[in-house]
Amino acid sequence: MLRVVQLRHPDHGRRVAIVDEPRLRLVRDHQSAYDAATEAIAAGTKLATLLSANATDETLEYDEIYQGRSPWTLLSCFDHPVEPARCVVTGTGLTHKASATMRQNMHGKPADLTDSMRMYALGLEGGRPAAGRAGASPEWFYKGNGHRLRAHNESLDVPAHADDGGEEAEIAGCYIIGREGTPYRVGLAQGNEFSDHVHESKNYLYLAESKLRTCSIGPELVINADFTEVRGTSRILRSGETVWEGQLASGEKWMCHTLANIEHHHFKHADHRTPGDAHVHFLGADEFSFKDKLELRDGDVMQIAFEPFGRPLRNPIRVERSPQRFVAVTEL
Repeated sequence: MLRVVQLRHPDHGRRVAIVDEPRLRLVRDHQSAYDAATEAIAAGTKLATLLSANATDETLEYDEIYQGRSPWTLLSCFDHPVEPARCVVTGTGLTHKASATMRQNMHGKPADLTDSMRMYALGLEGGRPAAGRAGASPEWFYKGNGHRLRAHNESLDVPAHADDGGEEAEIAGCYIIGREGTPYRVGLAQGNEFSDHVHESKNYLYLAESKLRTCSIGPELVINADFTEVRGTSRILRSGETVWEGQLASGEKWMCHTLANIEHHHFKHADHRTPGDAHVHFLGADEFSFKDKLELRDGDVMQIAFEPFGRPLRNPIRVERSPQRFVAVTEL
C-alpha cells in the first residue's frame, strides 16, 4: 500500500509526493497522479513500483502543508490535470443498509417498502456474484465533472438555489481509461460526497439534482488499498467543538455489492471507457449527520477519517447568502 498526494506551489507548479510521515517525499518526472498512471500503463508496470522508483531525497514537512501554513497547497488527490471536464464524477448509492434505511424513512412510512429499500434488497440478493460475473445493477448517480472536485481544506458550497448541504463520508475509486479503452483503478481515497438531503427529501425524483454539488477527495490517494473492511469516524466541528460524531463502517464486508460489481456496472457503458478520461466514483455511505436532523451552518467543518487511508479529510461548508439569480437563455 502506497499513499500519495498532489501538491501545487506558486513558483514550482504541480508535484506528486509519497507520504513518508511526518514528511512528504517528492517524486521526479510526474506533475500529477494521472501522468504517473499513464506512464505506468504504457510501461506495463505497477503504479506503486513506478512512483517508488522515482522518489527523490527532497522532502517537505507534511504538517505545515496539511494545516495550510505553507506555500505548498494540497490538491485533490486525483484529477485530470489538463482538462477537468474529462474527469467524470459519479457514485453508487444504497450500497450500505444505513443509506437505504435513511431513504426509506425519508420517502415512506415505516410499513412501506420503498423503491430505495427494494434496490438495496436487489443488492443483497445479487450484488456479490462470482468473480468475472455480472451481478445485480446498483443505483448510479452523476455529480458532475472535475470542476466539482475540491481538495482538503477547500470549502464545499451550498449554492443560492439549494435547500441544504450535508456530508456523506465515503470511499471513492479513482480511475483512468487506457488507450485501448481499458479502465484502470489508480487507487482509492477518502471522500465527502456532499449532497442536498433536504432537497432530496421533498420528492424522490429530486435525488439526481440533489447530487449536483461540489465534493471532495483526499488528502491522500491510496494505491493497492485493502477494501475488505474500512472503519472510520465522521465529525462535524463548529467553532472548533465537535457537535456531531458518527462511526463509519465501509468496505465489501459492509456493502451489498462487491467493488468489482460496482465497477462493472459503471464501466459497462462504452461512453465511460473513452481513452484518456479520468473517473472518480463514490462507493456509498453508512452514516450521516442528516439522519440526526443536524443542520450544518456556514463555517462548520466536516471531518472524515477512514483507516488506513491517511490523514483526515477536512472541508468547511460555505453557504451562499445572495439571492438566487435567474439564468436567462439568450436566443440566437
